[in-house]
Amino acid sequence: MGRLFWKFFFSILLAQVAATAAIGGAVWLKARAATEARPSDIETGPPAEMSIESAAATLAFGGTDGLRQLLENMPRHRVYAVGDDGKELLGRITTPSMLSEAQKKLASADPRGVRQVAAPNGQRYLLFLPSRRHQGVLEAPDSRTLLAGSGIPGLDPRAYRRPEGRRPSAPPPDGPETRPPGADGRAAAGPGAAAGPGPEPGRGEPGGPPPRFRPLTPFIPIGAAVLASLLFAALLAWYFARPIRALRQAFDAAASGDLAPRFTAKPRAGGDELTTLGRDFDRMTGRLRALLDGQKNLLHDVSHELRSPLARLQAAIGLAHQQPEKAAASMQRIERESVRMDKLVGELLTLSRLEAGAFDAPKQEFSIGELLDDILQDAKFEAATNDREVAFGSTADAQVSGQPELLARAVENVVRNAIKHSPAGGKVEVETAHDARFIRIRVMDDGPGVAPEDLGKIFQPFYRGSNTEKDVDGHGLGLAIAQQVVQQHGGRIAAANRTGGGLCVELSLPLTSA
Repeated sequence: MGRLFWKFFFSILLAQVAATAAIGGAVWLKARAATEARPSDIETGPPAEMSIESAAATLAFGGTDGLRQLLENMPRHRVYAVGDDGKELLGRITTPSMLSEAQKKLASADPRGVRQVAAPNGQRYLLFLPSRRHQGVLEAPDSRTLLAGSGIPGLDPRAYRRPEGRRPSAPPPDGPETRPPGADGRAAAGPGAAAGPGPEPGRGEPGGPPPRFRPLTPFIPIGAAVLASLLFAALLAWYFARPIRALRQAFDAAASGDLAPRFTAKPRAGGDELTTLGRDFDRMTGRLRALLDGQKNLLHDVSHELRSPLARLQAAIGLAHQQPEKAAASMQRIERESVRMDKLVGELLTLSRLEAGAFDAPKQEFSIGELLDDILQDAKFEAATNDREVAFGSTADAQVSGQPELLARAVENVVRNAIKHSPAGGKVEVETAHDARFIRIRVMDDGPGVAPEDLGKIFQPFYRGSNTEKDVDGHGLGLAIAQQVVQQHGGRIAAANRTGGGLCVELSLPLTSA
């Protein structure tokens, strides 16, 4: 795995762990607040204070018997009296949390609702009043202490006590059995009678119901969240690092010379920014392949174009050596070939500088009409010597910003190309027209035209169409230079066959005010 994978991995993991810690902390704080806000197990209001004061005074002056009698006759706010041995005076149930809270209040600076009083016999009792939510639950199992021995038939709690959580057993087939009190040889409930069945065992104790499910420790959910974060972080990091790793391999291959497309042929599902980056890389390599192929073709064409005049030069020099009397003719031949080679090299240098953007002369505004007048005067003279005609049939004029020398050369190349490909006695027409943004220069000839499949190729260097006559002079660089000049001035150049025969080349240049 690369460094980018681990950067993604740890960034995502850190975000996941931070989110887990924040959520876990919020849950812990909420649970702690709920624990601290738990309702009190002891009453501390004025009624509780009055009942506890009354019980304390009774214990101090009437002893344990007086307190027991008072507690048995209390209809409400029944005070609990717990001795040093941990037993309640009337045998009622006390919970550990209740005793713990009572002792904490007794030791605090504000012991409201709790008293510790010593009886005349020296035994101390902790007096408090349980909260109302505990009174019914804690007193119900032990109400038999007050009802036992009351002498009221049918109120013995042993006859009606049914363990909590158990259903009554089904009656026997002969109906419920009724037994008079004392029929089993035992005395009826009375003072000193044995207490009924004790309270049921609690949860988790032997014979009791199973313990309730306790939630897992908070570290287990946090650990599970961290493991899930690790998994998702690894998946996301792998998802992002995989296409980037593929891009790196593609760059290595391109650096080695392999410019074949790698992402367009295998489209990635989803179409995200990384997929778009891969397609852009394929377009870049495609453009590089085209440029390299163009350079190879250009080198091949230049070699071919230079080979012919060099061969003729060598032939002329050899002829001059063999036939000294014809040295003058050979020198003329050598001069013509030298001029052709000089022109070819000059055009190649111009095209190369245009493609590299090396022409950095300052731009200036000039008139297209004046520029065309100068060009067409020379073109008319050249056409007349070759039995052709050049006609300028428009007076439209406009101001253009750029380099007039380069634009003049571009237009001149197009006009001369039309003159070369026009038949003897043919006519080349030049027209201008403009709209709000562009001025258009159309150069039309009466030549054979260009095959439709070659129209897009005539602006390539050294290209010659299939309809081109073999005796037409030129190297195939004129239209390529014209295209570069027009494009550097923000314009367009295009070619189309005319309906009646011939070719129309249109140059569109932006106006200064556009």
